[in-house]
Amino acid sequence: MFRENNIPHEKINYFEEPLTESKIKSLLKKLGMSPREILRTKDEQYKALINEKTSDEKIVELIAKNPNLLQRPIIELGDRAIIARPAEKAIDFIKANS
Repeated sequence: MFRENNIPHEKINYFEEPLTESKIKSLLKKLGMSPREILRTKDEQYKALINEKTSDEKIVELIAKNPNLLQRPIIELGDRAIIARPAEKAIDFIKANS
């Protein structure tokens, strides 16, 4: 989608290059969301690892160790970010913030 719209980008596969806890916290700030809000709640890992008592700090730690917990794709542009679901949200976000 980015190539089709001639939008320069850098793609990061965070299964190959895991996000650090610091990076996750930075993304949360840019997203304006809590750790719990960026989780894939229907994922089996979520059900096995997280419950209503799990702290935000622990969730960040678990995301760093289990990237499948994280909703994706996340589009980051400067000091803002969005979870681009559906994917078309990414183009609108980039056009609005360029």
